[in-house]
Amino acid sequence: MWLYLAALLGLYFVFHWYRERQTIPNLPDKYVLITGCDSGFGNQLARQLDRRGMWVLATCLTQKGAEQLKEATSQRLQTVILDVTNKKSVAAMAQWVKEQVGDRGLWGLVNNAGVGLPVAPNEWLTLDDFMRVLMVNLIGLIDVTLVLLPLLRKARGRIINMASALGRLSIVGGGYCISKFGVEAFSDSLRRDLSSFGVKVSIIETGFFKTGIAEREGFQKNLERIWSQLPSDVKESYGEDHYHNFQKCIDGLIRTMKANISLVTDCMEHGLTSLHPRTRYTAGWDAKLLYIPLSYFPTILADYLLTKL
Repeated sequence: MWLYLAALLGLYFVFHWYRERQTIPNLPDKYVLITGCDSGFGNQLARQLDRRGMWVLATCLTQKGAEQLKEATSQRLQTVILDVTNKKSVAAMAQWVKEQVGDRGLWGLVNNAGVGLPVAPNEWLTLDDFMRVLMVNLIGLIDVTLVLLPLLRKARGRIINMASALGRLSIVGGGYCISKFGVEAFSDSLRRDLSSFGVKVSIIETGFFKTGIAEREGFQKNLERIWSQLPSDVKESYGEDHYHNFQKCIDGLIRTMKANISLVTDCMEHGLTSLHPRTRYTAGWDAKLLYIPLSYFPTILADYLLTKL
């Protein structure tokens, strides 16, 4: 009996391995738009897809970022300046993409643009602090997706949304975790909406990686600014010890960040090029072994463990 079970398990893994490695045909004919390509995941993914011969439409927030990316890639890669929080900028980008892809439609959209700061206990933040993150990570993502949906439906293409393990488990205050929970919800409903059109939606749930939005100096300055602007009564209520403990907590998280961002961009590439993309990709052992499993724990136990960690 055990021999039969082992054989069935082996056949399953062989089938899974084979299925995972099947790719779509005619990659050089496909157009993919990636947001947030100045640095980090977007920049790395643009280079990877360019090397595979795909047509890459890379959006950057700055002209400098766009120029540096074009210098490092082939002529098949084109750039455009995009601020995902500006509706006019989003509309202009959509018109530009339509002109680029013509009748072929847009095969892939990678919603990668994002910001992480400010992060702090919720009472230390203002509504503007929350909105600054939500407008980029969630509202901007939705706006870009909606204006490009007709082109994606035409190509029966793919949408890759950058979520996070913190879209399952909120461990810090501020807009970041809230925005990633929102990305999860939007992606789930979008996947069901578009299934009849052949458009597939994938989510990337990452752990902690070193990117442009996750630099120690930026976190420190952000926290110092927030603490210095707090009303005196709030400072007295929390106390200096709470401030320093939170600072140590953030420093600890930063020390766990991984430099190998290809663990994330490989997931993105698979979602765009695989014949059978996954609904969810998990990148990073901290996400696989800690944050996502912890999200299934009873709340009282998850709260206890996160407090101790």
